[in-house]
Amino acid sequence: MYVCLCHGVTDRQIRIAAANGCTTLEDLGALTGTGTGCGGCAQVAEAILGEAAVRPAAARALPLPMFAQAA
Repeated sequence: MYVCLCHGVTDRQIRIAAANGCTTLEDLGALTGTGTGCGGCAQVAEAILGEAAVRPAAARALPLPMFAQAA
């Protein structure tokens, strides 16, 4: 299902981002644009991020791919 219509982001893409280390709406916005347009998707996007956060942050290999590239 589309969560962010402004940027065409789906719930699946949010779950993939969470699996890759995205933990906050700010991280998600930087990665996908979600929540940076009209903001109407923010609550749903945060809820999906919360549901997808199964592993503790310390168990993740890298916080976000873009941070790994910057290093």
